[in-house]
Amino acid sequence: MDGALIIDKPAGITSHDVVARVRKIIGERQVGHTGTLDPFATGVLVILVGRATRLAQFLSGAEKEYEAIIRLGYATDTGDATGRLTTETQSFTEAHRDACEAAFASLRGEIEQTPPMYSAKKVGGRKLYELARRGEEIERKPIRVTISKFESMSHDDGLLQENDDGTCDLKVRVVCSAGTYVRVLAEDFGKRLGIGAHLIELRRMRAGNFKIEDAITLEQLSELTESDSIERALISPDSALSHLPVVQLMQDDVSRVCHGVDLQIDEAEASSWPNLQPVRLRTSEGELTAVGTYDQHRTVIHPNVVIAN
Repeated sequence: MDGALIIDKPAGITSHDVVARVRKIIGERQVGHTGTLDPFATGVLVILVGRATRLAQFLSGAEKEYEAIIRLGYATDTGDATGRLTTETQSFTEAHRDACEAAFASLRGEIEQTPPMYSAKKVGGRKLYELARRGEEIERKPIRVTISKFESMSHDDGLLQENDDGTCDLKVRVVCSAGTYVRVLAEDFGKRLGIGAHLIELRRMRAGNFKIEDAITLEQLSELTESDSIERALISPDSALSHLPVVQLMQDDVSRVCHGVDLQIDEAEASSWPNLQPVRLRTSEGELTAVGTYDQHRTVIHPNVVIAN
């Protein structure tokens, strides 16, 4: 069983928990994911199965799209609704609409983010959230991320939904590069407005070419497995990498590629490829044999990851 499953992750469990559940449901040891979702978050989690787990490096850097709800009024130590309040509650009203639009604009494009202490990022071999739970805080280097879209999802006159405690909720859409912390984006948005802010909902709608419409729940996966219909949900390794250029292998080339031998390529065929471009190498039947790297200087593709048996 080799390929990708698009799981609609439920709230309240980690991405590692999802991997463990998929492993148990389908009876396959080789299972992994291509990008962590916070425990409170839901939505698209790309799961790789069998020999396709070798392809994670070609999927983990994909652009992501989220829908989220930011609560304006106070901050928490985790940046989301699971944390403890770190500021006093302040009131925020619809009168601040212009300030919200300016804050959106200031956080689009290439920006710097400081990874939150409550995250799975490792510093010195230690996960930050493990240190945070012990009350420790260490210096973190900012990372550069790209925010392609950061905008309100409200299309009527009411930008904000006011709550009884004086806080306001703002539903937003975010399209961003891999590695972006939407929690930090929410906190920085609040700082632009001079008020504490945190996420109360986060749902990943897309990871690269995989959309929430493609996703199934863990319960649906169980049903498909029990009825021997899992192939209906399993995306082939070749289709999972459809964003990469492809070269069709001649029969004689398949064995050589499997043994790591460079594939000579027509320079005209590769004219638009940058140096080190990952390329799918597949059989005439459409099965992925390997993923190689294009060497522009020698006009060859070197097989890096072989997945064919």
